[in-house]
Amino acid sequence: MADTDNALHRIAEALQRLAPEPPAPTDWLSAPAYLWTGSGGRPIARIEAPPLALLKGIDRQKETMRDNIARLADGHAAHDMLLWGARGMGKSALVRAAVSAAQVEKPQSLALVQAGTGSLETLPALFAELGAARRNFLVYVDDLGFAEGDSHGPRHLRSWLEGGVEARPANVRLAVTSNRRAIVPRHMAEQDDPLNPRDVVDDRLALADRFGIALGFHACSQDEYLDIVRGYAAEHDLAWGEAEALEWARRRGARSGRVAWHYAIELAGRAGKRII
Repeated sequence: MADTDNALHRIAEALQRLAPEPPAPTDWLSAPAYLWTGSGGRPIARIEAPPLALLKGIDRQKETMRDNIARLADGHAAHDMLLWGARGMGKSALVRAAVSAAQVEKPQSLALVQAGTGSLETLPALFAELGAARRNFLVYVDDLGFAEGDSHGPRHLRSWLEGGVEARPANVRLAVTSNRRAIVPRHMAEQDDPLNPRDVVDDRLALADRFGIALGFHACSQDEYLDIVRGYAAEHDLAWGEAEALEWARRRGARSGRVAWHYAIELAGRAGKRII
């Protein structure tokens, strides 16, 4: 009898290892930000973002984003947002910075939830959890793109944005960053595919149209780039030179906020300071 009990106990332990206990429910009210894993939310203790004032050369985009996120934090009508354009010009930084600013003005009213592009299929489960929470949320998808010929992904995202049975709840809005060509490739044309490629084009254009706000980000001028460097240097008390800052950008083949930030990190490292 004892041998039978031991065997049953070992079998039960083996089954438990194969089917572990489900994770504890996410507390959607405790943290300023979360990372959606596809099955739950991992709390993030602090949003890493520069102050809004340090994001230069995107004043119109800043104002629009700040106002819209403030509405969401207040529980008022707010738009879903598409941020598209040049790399390194502050699209993702602006999302994080605007949420951080709203949290300072209205603590606990708003949380940022980042969902990877690989977890798009699980967004309905996320929306179900967030819709039951007494808080407002900005769900953030960074660097969105779809594979060539994919109409399934755009159609799902369209239904979540507007009109579908799994549409995101009233306390949730979406912010998506992308190079717009990743949503609507420039080379797509009706003659590219004799099997009616217009369906794919229309799917992608209809997706872009579902966002109430679409903000374009473009490469900055030399003066704007230097202004960004100047802001970082003043914020962190760093000595710098215009000629070296321009050479830094030239060697990287771009002038952008990201390149300016990397230059600031280089300056801080030389000075024996830590800024991140």
